[in-house]
Amino acid sequence: MGRLLLLALGVTLTAVAWGYLVVAAIDFGAAARSGEGTAWWFLGAASLGAVACLFTALILLARLVRLLGRRDAPAYTSRHAQSSSDRPGSSQSTTGTRRS
Repeated sequence: MGRLLLLALGVTLTAVAWGYLVVAAIDFGAAARSGEGTAWWFLGAASLGAVACLFTALILLARLVRLLGRRDAPAYTSRHAQSSSDRPGSSQSTTGTRRS
């Protein structure tokens, strides 16, 4: 239960930090377009921070979902695992006339 709460807290904090950095990047972008040269550097830093926060939030969210046991994805079946009669173009004999 403790790990679940830590992951939920981590997702929440990184999502809030992402939102804050996105708003900051928008503000820095407006300031940079109005002529402040140093705002471009802050815009770049806020953008990179927002990307890092979103990436971290998604990783933590994936771990949280895995911890909860939600594995509803369909099982992967390889094309090589199919029987020869299931494969397209298999050489099964068919009766009937040949169509042209």
